[in-house]
Amino acid sequence: QVQLQESGPGLVKSSQTLSLTCTVSGGSITTNYYAWSWIRQPPGKGLEWMGVITYDGSTYYSPSLKSRTSISRDTSKNQFNLQLSSVTPEDTAVYYCARRGSYYVYDYWGQGTQVTVSS
Repeated sequence: QVQLQESGPGLVKSSQTLSLTCTVSGGSITTNYYAWSWIRQPPGKGLEWMGVITYDGSTYYSPSLKSRTSISRDTSKNQFNLQLSSVTPEDTAVYYCARRGSYYVYDYWGQGTQVTVSS
């Protein structure tokens, strides 16, 4: 059973960089042909896809967030990371990491972590 767990600060100041880590257990992040995503949900809004890192390390980002987003990985720890720079209170959200499996189905999710950006 694959499990994902987000970790990182719950409070970030405006203009700083938000950094989160997703630790994966029960499966390797380098296994063909899975991809590993960050998705967020601001209060009262729907889910927003932020970006993905594939099993071979390729990254793809939402066009609206691309200039501020970086996703990386540490294969030795089976973790992947999110960095979102120059945050504002509009970046306040629950942040999820998730696995994208076959047919682009997101089949495993972390429980989510609340990040609040203070002004």
